[in-house]
Amino acid sequence: MKKHLETCSHAEFERAATKVSMVSIIGNLILSVLKALAGVIAHSGAMISDAVHSASDVFSSIIVIIGVKISAKESDDEHPYGHERFECVAAIVLSVVLFLTGLMIGIGAVQDIAGGDYQNLTIPGVLSLVAAFISIISKEAMYWYTRAYAERYDSSALMADAWHHRSDALSSVGALIGIAAARMGFPVMDAVASLVICFFIAKAAYDIFKDAIDKMVDHSCDKETESALLHCAVCQQGVLGIDMLHTRVFGNKIYVDIEISADSRLSLSEGHRIAEQVHTAIEQEFPKVKHIMVHVNPAEVAAADTLKLSEKAEEKNN
Repeated sequence: MKKHLETCSHAEFERAATKVSMVSIIGNLILSVLKALAGVIAHSGAMISDAVHSASDVFSSIIVIIGVKISAKESDDEHPYGHERFECVAAIVLSVVLFLTGLMIGIGAVQDIAGGDYQNLTIPGVLSLVAAFISIISKEAMYWYTRAYAERYDSSALMADAWHHRSDALSSVGALIGIAAARMGFPVMDAVASLVICFFIAKAAYDIFKDAIDKMVDHSCDKETESALLHCAVCQQGVLGIDMLHTRVFGNKIYVDIEISADSRLSLSEGHRIAEQVHTAIEQEFPKVKHIMVHVNPAEVAAADTLKLSEKAEEKNN
């Protein structure tokens, strides 16, 4: 079933994204300072690594604000298709920052583990445990808050920021486990926790990067959406079949090229009316569709020479 998204103006989306990002910036500033102090005072490398991760979130949220502000601009002569892909650029920058953050944490952890002098590793204090627990609760709440807005407006940059919060929550879980194990007599586990954090961050960075790249290279819609588009078009009065359907994702919008077949005996104005009917129906039922091109083929040519995509879609569904 097709997901129904909230329709809104560019200005409304920009305001919502800015509000979410400002909440993230303030929350991450507080958390990064708290975790850095706890890491230094309690002598926990995992907590200091976690503080660096939270600090990187501040930079990430600033990038989101910039990317969303640019992508929300109206079309102009130099960008007739709009600026939506700038949001994907912001998401790619976020993924790179996230990956580099994880890499730095991982290198430090490997150095501690490879050193082999585990007995002389400092055992972290209880303050680092408290800081890790507070971080888990806070970051998970920020994840769900940001994700709700990302899904409402289908924003890849906001979703990237949401997963940045989730990766921070997961890294804090790893820090909590590692610090607890270190206090139980296994000091190397603090470094092991930092290494686990590195893998969580790298996975989140890869997922964000892949999603943004798919939206930038004219990736087609998912099969479920294309089947729904076919069904919507073929149900319109006067449409005898669907000869071709091409879709491409442009930022968080969809562009549609479709060829329909109609009775060749119809006048030009009647054929145009059917095309307009298909155009309007798709536009109303699919809020994410930004542009539709409808071409009408004469029915006898289409029926003789073209295998209808609507029939193929029905076969797949059955």
